[in-house]
Amino acid sequence: MTPPVSELVDLLSLERLEDNLFRGQSRDIGTKYVFGGQVLGQALSAAQATMTSPRPAHSLHAYFLRAGDVEAPIVYDVDRTRDGGSFSVRRVTAIQHGKVIFFCAASFQEEETGAEHQLSMPEVPAPEDLEPQDPLPAEVLAKLPVKVQRWLDRSGPFEFRHVYPRDELKPPKRPPFQQMWFRLTGPVDDAPVLHRALLAYASDFQLLGTATFPHGISYYQPNVQMASLDHALWFHRPFRVDDWLLYSLDSPSAQGARGLARGQIFDRAGRLVASTAQEGMIRVLPGGATTPKAV
Repeated sequence: MTPPVSELVDLLSLERLEDNLFRGQSRDIGTKYVFGGQVLGQALSAAQATMTSPRPAHSLHAYFLRAGDVEAPIVYDVDRTRDGGSFSVRRVTAIQHGKVIFFCAASFQEEETGAEHQLSMPEVPAPEDLEPQDPLPAEVLAKLPVKVQRWLDRSGPFEFRHVYPRDELKPPKRPPFQQMWFRLTGPVDDAPVLHRALLAYASDFQLLGTATFPHGISYYQPNVQMASLDHALWFHRPFRVDDWLLYSLDSPSAQGARGLARGQIFDRAGRLVASTAQEGMIRVLPGGATTPKAV
């Protein structure tokens, strides 16, 4: 593994405190608060660790309640809600500084066969035919806040190649659609539970941002306040996160200081391996104000 990938795998490998109680560390990747994908991946890791039979996760539905502190660990309390004949359900509550910051329900199912269909993958260039995004010039990066510099750093555990790149510092107005290829920057173990946790982590990248496209705004502007409110993830077919996956995203609506975004994730063979949906808060503070309102 490359060092960034090894660090991410360690981040998703939780410390078991009790049968249903786990502790995960936090990592500052340049977001003001804990990155939502970290909590999603760690919560799914906690739920998977309580399974006593080989039932893979097929869906996760989550709510973000409070901003997470990047300087503190997070405790995950898992409730073994149901173990039926074919399905199992786990509820996970994330706690930090004595308060619930997140909760989710994850559903697991024994492997079965049945009717099968899927939508086709969009026709886009292969990842090898797309140029990696150029890093920002050093003089531009130096003028940005330290947090933004860390977020825009190209040395993270994932590599992204956008079909239609956008300048996030000077965003143009464009329709609310985007596609990007992504993969880990190095190989990891074959364990499906690890790849699902990694995909849960990665599924939070770029998703809500799609809802900002028609408005010519971005997370990096000081008067724009954005936060994930909920997140849904469905696993359809086996996949590997250390091989290229296509994330096809759209935003059908934005209103009431909230935006809705959806995603489909395909492997290189064109198989639909996962789907996502997220609603988030998107506020443009009046008069160029930079003091955020409470979520």
